[in-house]
Amino acid sequence: MHQFNAFCLSSLLCLVPGALVAQTNPSEAQRWLAGADLTPAFVAPASKAAWELERPQIRAQLWQLLGKLPPRPKAPRVQVLSREDRGDYTVEKFQFDNGAGATVPGYLLLPKGISGRAPTILFCHWHGGEYEIGKEIFQARHMPEPPGPALARRGYVVLAIDAYCFGERNGCGPDGPSEKGADGEASACKFNLWKGRTLWGMIIRDDLMALDYLASRPEVDAERIGVMGMSMGATRAWWLMALDDRLKTGVPICCLTRYQNLIERGFLSAHSFYYFVPGMLNHFDTEAIVALIAPRPVLFLDGDSDKTSPVDGIHAIEASVRPVYGLYGREKNFESVVYTGQGHLYTPQMWQKTLDWLDAQLKGAPGRR
Repeated sequence: MHQFNAFCLSSLLCLVPGALVAQTNPSEAQRWLAGADLTPAFVAPASKAAWELERPQIRAQLWQLLGKLPPRPKAPRVQVLSREDRGDYTVEKFQFDNGAGATVPGYLLLPKGISGRAPTILFCHWHGGEYEIGKEIFQARHMPEPPGPALARRGYVVLAIDAYCFGERNGCGPDGPSEKGADGEASACKFNLWKGRTLWGMIIRDDLMALDYLASRPEVDAERIGVMGMSMGATRAWWLMALDDRLKTGVPICCLTRYQNLIERGFLSAHSFYYFVPGMLNHFDTEAIVALIAPRPVLFLDGDSDKTSPVDGIHAIEASVRPVYGLYGREKNFESVVYTGQGHLYTPQMWQKTLDWLDAQLKGAPGRR
């Protein structure tokens, strides 16, 4: 297996065997960290006014760190390729030109029997080394049931796209169809670094174009769009919420990673290269990004034995972000659940909590949101 793969797979998602044993002696990690002069923990300002001055500065710094991304078109040029009636919902297969040399395929699920504009979910798929799968939300892999149909039957419009190097885009990297999987992902990373930008930034850019498309659809209530995803999809979800206020709620599952804690635990190998943003730790760690979501409601679901997200890092993020929600008097809008003895798994209990959260935030009365 290439070292770029973040995970291996059995019946449920698990970590690569090499990641189950720390690859770096803790004393070595401490020496690397001590010599790096990295940023201290984020501390919430004393007042809401002070935070609202700082917030746009952090967001602007994030955009700068992602690199010289091509401007997004004002409106994606979308081509609907097919439309299929599946009984209680309709599936549109579509693609759009991302304006940066790539075609982005996706699915849009439209529930039937909904009057007016519907609540909507932007679904971000996982990594798992499953480059051939991507947006296929009609499968139950790593989830208790296929998420696309389940959400559509509950009355949600659902959209999912293939991220760079996944699904129909596997083999669409700079070296062409002969290079797939981790090798294609590595080449895409290298190409973007040469262009002064990150593959992560380009993945997020495509997700935001998908959000632009969603917001333009007449079936979608633009005031009730949420985002969710597991693993890489979780990280996409909380970055997207940090960068775009149109997302009203989110449920990131199994990937709330504070990077300095990841280094301390010797688990840098648990994530692929796409995940790393050059220079970020010169400015802030994950807690500052997650704080940008406030005061919008967000639910994080993680296991305390998930090596992709060291639990001490999760608790550090919680301790830093909750005071920001407190500035708005919205402490209940930030919820982080850590399951004891659980690894990188999405259980039926977590799925039910996800559904309950989405229903409360996107279907409830406005005063509840």
